[in-house]
Amino acid sequence: MAFRIYNTMSRSKEELRPIDGKTVRMYTCGPTVYNYAHIGNFRAYMFEDLLRRYVRFSGFGVVQVQNLTDVDDKTIKASIAQGVPLKTYTQTYVDAFFEDLAKLGIEPAEHYPAATDYVPEMIALIETLFEKGYAYQSEDGSVYYSIDKFAGYGMLARLDREGMQAGARVAQDEYGKDNAADFALWKAYVPEDGDVWWDSPWGRGRPGWHIECSAMSMKLLGESFDIHTGGVDNIFPHHEDEIAQSEAATGKPYSKYWMHCGYLVVDGRKMSKSLGNFHTLREILDMGYTGREVRYELLSSHYRQSLNFAFKSLDANRAALKRLDEFHAALREAAADGTVAGELPAWAAETRARFTEAMDDDMNISGALAAVFDTVHAGNKAMADHPLGGGEALAVLGLWNDLDRVLGFLVPREEAVPAEVRELVAARSLARANKDWAESDRIRDRLAELGWGVKDTPEGPKPRKL
Repeated sequence: MAFRIYNTMSRSKEELRPIDGKTVRMYTCGPTVYNYAHIGNFRAYMFEDLLRRYVRFSGFGVVQVQNLTDVDDKTIKASIAQGVPLKTYTQTYVDAFFEDLAKLGIEPAEHYPAATDYVPEMIALIETLFEKGYAYQSEDGSVYYSIDKFAGYGMLARLDREGMQAGARVAQDEYGKDNAADFALWKAYVPEDGDVWWDSPWGRGRPGWHIECSAMSMKLLGESFDIHTGGVDNIFPHHEDEIAQSEAATGKPYSKYWMHCGYLVVDGRKMSKSLGNFHTLREILDMGYTGREVRYELLSSHYRQSLNFAFKSLDANRAALKRLDEFHAALREAAADGTVAGELPAWAAETRARFTEAMDDDMNISGALAAVFDTVHAGNKAMADHPLGGGEALAVLGLWNDLDRVLGFLVPREEAVPAEVRELVAARSLARANKDWAESDRIRDRLAELGWGVKDTPEGPKPRKL
């Protein structure tokens, strides 16, 4: 079965067929870098990582663009409040974003354009919209897009065209879910913007939020590309406005497929900074959880479903990952006697087909994980009855590595050992050499508090993450 994805535009599953037949060009809405991203944000970035990985697993190339919104109402307000230049303020959160991606095992995109680096392209796009009659300038100097001029406005969100308030304008970057109105393409300078402004044919000002993504995506991916993704909260107004301004400017389809993930919720409410019910990844890691455990949590439910976050789920994930790690360790031990991969044992022969069948169906992660854990169960039972040959073990390890290219948590990642842990392990060795068992026990307990243990091997003591 070919890889089929749910297209928000058609409200149906469609076979993924890249425009050029071989490379999927995808644009993914990235963070607004005014604060640390919370794990509700990372739910979207994780879905996009799974999509990217499975597109490649399916045999296509990928060129991914993920934007960094570093100029909007929130970044300007926060930078002025702290008394630092906009770029200085946002760079802290840009750096943190990339650090968090690495901790979650999210593959890097090919391009990470920052909005402030593409203002000339945005101005040029607005000029085109003026020439084609879609843009107009208001009394205060701001430039707006006239949604009445674009016949297809509302097609992604299924808006009621007759119920729209004609002539109303929305100046802020984000606005009410049901408020369809002319939106700002260029915002005239006001004193509250401080030193954040650019010269344009319409006077000093700055771009609106929506025009940023259109200009950057078309610059890096072309006027028409394959997949545009984001959270369901991006459908309207952001993605609706992107379609309107892009297709009005080019006369071509903007994105062939639209994919959106569901909310991450806490106690039935969307996780968001405005509600104060959010957790940053850093906070969760400081509590002793790992990026791998969080990754498992964010991928464990189908991307279009809401995911209810709970710390007890992270605890359950730890147990599930331990099962995977014990299975992987048993395979590695058996593979030590092998030199060349042989045939897959019967209990693993259908794993790839089951995994692929599930993932081809709009990334049915539940079916894919069922294939994985059924294999673990059957494999453990078989290995308990009969030792696994080295060639067979190498074959299963090869399969496991292939599936891990998609999931990113099947194979344990080597974790850097903190300096304090290394020092404690060395001190423990010295205490044991001196037969100071009380000190050795004290160090063992301290290591456990830090989440580490020690395994004594013929090559010496090895720190191990608990």
